[in-house]
Order: sequence, then structure tokens, then C-alpha cells
Amino acid sequence: MGINNIEISRLTLEDIDDLMVVEKLSFTIPWSREAFIEEITNNKFARYIVAKVNGKAIGYAGFWKVFDEGHITNVAVHPEYRRIGVGYMLVKSLIDMAEEESISRMTLEVRKSNIPAQNLYAKFGFQVEGFRKEYYADNKEDAIIMWRENS
Repeated sequence: MGINNIEISRLTLEDIDDLMVVEKLSFTIPWSREAFIEEITNNKFARYIVAKVNGKAIGYAGFWKVFDEGHITNVAVHPEYRRIGVGYMLVKSLIDMAEEESISRMTLEVRKSNIPAQNLYAKFGFQVEGFRKEYYADNKEDAIIMWRENS
């Protein structure tokens, strides 16, 4: 499976069933269906995209637009589709969307142990700017705070 078969589009309510599978396989404390519905229908700050293969959602990413900053909330890819560039496509699409909306900086938190994600973000110019002690509720793992200046 190459990335040529993958389409990136705005997340819609029709994608949520597939998304819940990705969410449960990706996070120890997954977001609820209701949280996603709230994000895409009622949160005017939220921007979410989805990666699809043959109409099926295999990954997603999102950020909140807060003034001129983009705060990345989640990036997740179904385990069967990792390591082929889906995460790269999602993050690039978020950055493109942010730049179209005149967002000057972007930030995110990532688990200290999640080296593949840190490496992906670094490819896009995200740099470590700080830490959040015991940020993750499931195991009290620290988070690394990364920031990127948009062009």
C-alpha cells in the first residue's frame, strides 16, 4: 500500500465510526464519539482532517486555532497503515491549512517516549521548547512541548 491511494479531506460526521477504531487502537485514553461530534459540529476553533483509503478513514489529525496560533490536538494513524507516510501527509496538511488561515506558530505536546512522532514533527521544523511533568493521565508520563514558526 503506497501513499498514492490515500486521500486527505475535512473530517465529517460520516467518518466517526472509522475514526473510533483508529482512536481506540492509538490511545490508552481515547476520545469518545461525543467528543469528536462536539469538536466538528460546535467548536469554532477546531480544524480536523482525515486520511482515507477507498473511502475508509485510516487516520486523522486536528488543531485548534487560537488567535494566530495552531494547537495540534491529535494525530493518529491506524496501526496497519503506519510507517508509510500517512502521518507525514496529515501533519503537512495541517500546516498547509494553518498557513492558509494566517496562523504564525504551531504547538503540540508529545509523549517523551514517542520518538517516531517527535522525529516526524522535527521534519517539519518543530523544536523542543519545554516539558510538562506527568502530563499523561494513564501513566503519568512527561510531555515534550514542541513549537514551529510558520512561514
